[in-house]
Amino acid sequence: MASKQEIRSEETKRAILTAAADLFATRGFETVSIREIAKAAGCSHTTLYIYFKDKEALLHHLSKEPLQSLALQMEETLSKQGRTPEENLREISSKFIHFCLRNRTMYTLFFMIKASRIDVEEPEKELQTLRNQLFGLLRQAVRRCLPSGIEEEKALAHARIYFYTLHGIVGTYTHSEEPLDSLMERLAPTFALAVDVFLAGSQNIMNRE
Repeated sequence: MASKQEIRSEETKRAILTAAADLFATRGFETVSIREIAKAAGCSHTTLYIYFKDKEALLHHLSKEPLQSLALQMEETLSKQGRTPEENLREISSKFIHFCLRNRTMYTLFFMIKASRIDVEEPEKELQTLRNQLFGLLRQAVRRCLPSGIEEEKALAHARIYFYTLHGIVGTYTHSEEPLDSLMERLAPTFALAVDVFLAGSQNIMNRE
């Protein structure tokens, strides 16, 4: 059984994370200070530093569990048997878009803040490792839809383009106030068409080559 001190400590930590998430989402990561987060959480900035060494540590804690959960969903999709690569690509894309739109206020934090290259095998930051893992899963899904003989560098280029396409779709609706279920239902045909257009375009390019 947790002691009163342990319970208070956990409550303080949750309050700090909640305050940070709210402030980052409404005002942006770069403009918010540690002191402002601490004030919103109802503690001193020195107390905040007991739990988190800086804003990047807060960003990591806010992003880690959601991104890991998304990665698990995508891995499960890729492991499904008895389906075509195109079907898996459509499902994995739908899960990615659904996640991003469900977390519209946190989308930029999850994917853009302090971001580096998505195709580096060993990024310096742990958060970027998670982001790159997600790209790697999308890359696998795209690669399985391409001819087996295609050069890896070209396959990587196609995967990058597809990744940017998904982020372009998401970015269009990050500020929409439409409920998630309504948005996903209304735009499902457009999302599906985006996959078809990408696959058709990739096939056309490879046929020309």
